[in-house]
Amino acid sequence: MNKTFSYQQSIFFDEYIDSKSSPRKGYNRSIDFFHSLSPSERAYYTNLCESSISSMGVTFQLDANELQDRSWPLDLIPRIIASSKWQLIQKGLVQRVKALNYFINDVYNDQVFLEKNPVLKELILESSNFLPECMGIKPKNKVWSNICGTDLIRDDKGKFFVLEDNLRVPSGVAYMLENRNIMKRVIPNLFNSYAVNPIDDYPSQLYKCLSDASFSTNKNKKIVVLTPGVFNSAYFEHSYLAQQMGVELVEASDLYVSKNKNVLMKTINGPKKVDVIYRRIDDVFIDPKVWRKDSKLGIPGIYNAWKNKKIAIVNAPGSGVADDKAVYAFVPKMIKFYLREEPIISQVKTYVCAFKKDLNYVVNNIEKLVLKPVNESGGYGILIGPQSSKSELKKYKSKILDNPRNFVAQPLIKLSTSPTLINRKILPRHLDLRPFILSGKNSFVTKGGLTRVAMKRGSTIVNSSQGGGSKDTWITN
Repeated sequence: MNKTFSYQQSIFFDEYIDSKSSPRKGYNRSIDFFHSLSPSERAYYTNLCESSISSMGVTFQLDANELQDRSWPLDLIPRIIASSKWQLIQKGLVQRVKALNYFINDVYNDQVFLEKNPVLKELILESSNFLPECMGIKPKNKVWSNICGTDLIRDDKGKFFVLEDNLRVPSGVAYMLENRNIMKRVIPNLFNSYAVNPIDDYPSQLYKCLSDASFSTNKNKKIVVLTPGVFNSAYFEHSYLAQQMGVELVEASDLYVSKNKNVLMKTINGPKKVDVIYRRIDDVFIDPKVWRKDSKLGIPGIYNAWKNKKIAIVNAPGSGVADDKAVYAFVPKMIKFYLREEPIISQVKTYVCAFKKDLNYVVNNIEKLVLKPVNESGGYGILIGPQSSKSELKKYKSKILDNPRNFVAQPLIKLSTSPTLINRKILPRHLDLRPFILSGKNSFVTKGGLTRVAMKRGSTIVNSSQGGGSKDTWITN
């Protein structure tokens, strides 16, 4: 094995190389291809990849204040997962999202599960993600989170775990699709040497899912994608998905609610009735008459249109009630309660600081744990105990004690690694995986997902907003 494949095998599970430095089954062709490239050839392929990304306009922004679009970071060494292993993961994801949707519907209707778990009930009713205005509402098929992005990791034994669920406005699927297009363009011979499951049916599956969400009896539903605008960090994805589905990309100013509570879109040929809104804005910005009064991103009156089943909003307002990292700890219980099944995919042990017993454990073992605010995303607010100074731990402990309900903690999982091209060298980097699950009349799971890579040595923060990159994920037969 070439020296450029040097891995800390005793600590991390590497997805390409086993503990004896031998290639794992199914990885030989990819290893041979990249292993055989000289540094200049690696540079050539990296440049070809970057120019393809640029020519295809695949960009992102770190935040709304950044006016300059950045090229999407893609690493050319693919992540490879056997189809036989993926089939079980697919079943587990469908199971999990089904239980979560039952839970959200229960929260806003009968609250049976909450009555059986009083501490959770208190957490939920105090959560900023709980929207009392949604009480009594039942979306079509009782599905609140039609589009979910679930983050998976592998531990030091190669076992998959669910790290978190993204049930409000999950992003990244457009980058998953474009990663595949770029890989087929840049390294076609390697790609064609594997029987890679296709992923290009996602836009049609998404369209079907959105259509399923509508109460309208129209055969052809009028669907739009609602974006906050060009300065949103995920604007590329909003426009990309609208184009791929063949639907309109709109902003709030393009829509209004009529007297009879229909949602209409302004067009040069007059107003057109809209049946489904795929919203890419946060819940509280959707209707300034009901939630954020200062919101310029929402449509006044749309809440009543949704409540009266004149419009489907996907994901439904209020879905974020299950997006809370404290709620995550209860998902195995939900699966058993609603489905009468055992969880197929394991999840990471989570200490909910709202529980006194958990709080005591966390403050006494803070240096061993990963600390997370319950409502943050994008890797913000996380403190990794084993990598933090005493003063950082002391400050964080003070935050937790001031507001225990706002924090959870988990043991530090030794994330799996994969070979990654870094400055012409092939080096191990940590990674996770975000598959996308669609729920309508039926369920659909992407064949793979967006693999995110921590490009910095030793880092486990994979988010693009924190300097992470991505890989194409190959589910192979």
